[in-house]
Amino acid sequence: MVAAPLRQTRHVGTRTLTAEAAAALIAPVDTLGLGLGPANPHALLRALSQRGDFEDLTIGGALLLGLFDVLAQPGVHYRCGFYGPVERLYKSQGADIQLIPAGFRQFSPVLEAFAPRVMAAQATPPDAEGRCSLSLHYGATRSALLAAGRDPNRLLILELNENLPRTSALEGWDNTIPVELADVIVPSAEPLVALPEPEANDADRQIAEHSLGFITERATIQTGIGAIPSMVAARLAEREGGGYGVHSEMFTDGLMALHLAGKVDNAHKGQFDGVSVTTFCLGSDALYAWLDANPLVAFAPVSLVNDPTVIKNNDNFVSINGAIMVDLYGQVVADSVDGRQISGVGGHEDFVAGAEFELEDRSLICLRSTIEVRGEPRTRIVAQLPLGSVVSTPRHHTGTVVTEFGAADLRGLTVRERAMALANIAHPSFRADLVAAARGYDA
Repeated sequence: MVAAPLRQTRHVGTRTLTAEAAAALIAPVDTLGLGLGPANPHALLRALSQRGDFEDLTIGGALLLGLFDVLAQPGVHYRCGFYGPVERLYKSQGADIQLIPAGFRQFSPVLEAFAPRVMAAQATPPDAEGRCSLSLHYGATRSALLAAGRDPNRLLILELNENLPRTSALEGWDNTIPVELADVIVPSAEPLVALPEPEANDADRQIAEHSLGFITERATIQTGIGAIPSMVAARLAEREGGGYGVHSEMFTDGLMALHLAGKVDNAHKGQFDGVSVTTFCLGSDALYAWLDANPLVAFAPVSLVNDPTVIKNNDNFVSINGAIMVDLYGQVVADSVDGRQISGVGGHEDFVAGAEFELEDRSLICLRSTIEVRGEPRTRIVAQLPLGSVVSTPRHHTGTVVTEFGAADLRGLTVRERAMALANIAHPSFRADLVAAARGYDA
C-alpha cells in the first residue's frame, strides 16, 4: 500500500500566531475537528476556554487529555468518538457531550462527513524539509488535516510543540504534514501528558500468568490499555524466549520494555518485518524520549493498523485486551457500565476479529472475576447482561476469556459448552449459580 502523493497547494499563506490569536479565528458559530488524545492542541484549547461568546460551536474529537472549560460553555457541543476521564467529568457536570458510536477505524469517514471548517492538531516543528511530524498520533486524522489545508474555505491550525518526538512512519506511508500547508502555526512548548502506570493486584498477576500460556516464542502481539496487558508485557520481558513481533493500535511502556529486554525482533511476523507497527502512543516521558527518531517503531494510519484483514496476516498473532463484563453467551461489554459510557469501542473488536482467522492465533479477553460495588462484590461473568448493557464485541467473535481462575477457550464450542466453560472460570462465590444457569443454555 502506498500513500497518495501530496498535492502542494497554497491559498493565503501561513501565519505564526499566539494561541489566543489563533483561537480568535474560530467564530461564535463554527465547527472544529480534533484528533484522538495525543493529537489535541492543548494551548489552543486553553485559549478557547478563555472565551465566552460561543453561540453554536460544535467540536468533534476523542479522549481529551486535559481539562478545557470550553466544553462547559452552554453554546458548545462536543461530539465524541471515545470517552476518557475528561469527557466523563464534563458530562457529569452537565456539558453537552454526545457519543458517536464508532470504532477507531470509522473515525475517518465520520470526520469526513462532519467536514469541520477548522481542523487543529499538534505536531513537531518542521524539519529541514519543512515537514512536521504528527508524532504520537497518526490514527484517522491526517487525511482530514490535509483536506482542510488544501481548501481555501477551511482553516488548518497546527500547534507546533517542541517537546514532541519525531516518530517514524511505516514504509509507503507518511506521518508528516508540510508546514506550508497550514494556515496558522502556533509555537508551543507544552509538556507532554504522561500516562500513569496502571496498578496491578494479585488477580491481575494470576490473569497474566494464565495468558502467558497462550503466547509462544515468535508470536506477534497486540496489547490494549490497562494493568493486565501491562503485566503480560512485563512478564514476557522477564521470562525465557523472545523473537516477538508487535502489531498494536496503541504503543505502550510495556511494549517498550519488551524491546529494551531484547525480546522483540519483528523478524517472524510475515508482514511489516523489522518494525513494530502502531497508530498512536500514550505512556511515560521515557517512552516518548525513546520513540524520538527511533526506526524500530513505525506509525501507520488506523485504517491499516486496525484492519482485521491486515491483522490476520501476522503469524502467531495474540491480541490481549480487557473487558468490563462477559455473559455466558460470550458477549463482551468493554466500554460502558450499566449503560453509562466510560470509554469507547476503539480497536477492541477489530483485534478480536483479526485473531479469529487462524487456529494458531489467539484473542484473549482478560478481566478480574469480580468488582466491588458499594462495598459488595459483584460477578463480572454473568448469566445475562443487565438491562441497558451495550455489547462491544458480539459472541461470535469472542475467542478466549481469561480470569484469575483460568481461561475459557470458546472456539468451536456449542452454546451450552461455552456457558459452562465461562461459568467455571467465575469467582467461586458465584460459580455454582452460574453453572446451574449454564445447564439451561441451548441454541
